[in-house]
Amino acid sequence: MRLDKYLKNARLIKRRPLAKQAADDGRIKVNGQLAKAGTRVAVGDEIEITFGRTIVTVKVTNLQEIVRKEEASDLYELIKEERIEVE
Repeated sequence: MRLDKYLKNARLIKRRPLAKQAADDGRIKVNGQLAKAGTRVAVGDEIEITFGRTIVTVKVTNLQEIVRKEEASDLYELIKEERIEVE
């Protein structure tokens, strides 16, 4: 599944164009490598997303084309959420 579609389905990013923009801006890494919107994700991959001063790292646990809002959090496992301090 494409990275931008996965992020939207998992409700990590609200809309697919926003996920594409985040990837184009270099704010998303998959398995430690900068990722593009079309990067393929698979179960077991680690995705790191930078939201302003917060970095969220999740592990892909499931891939689904159609996901209800209540089931979205079943698609990933939160590994770490850290806040970057600006000096």
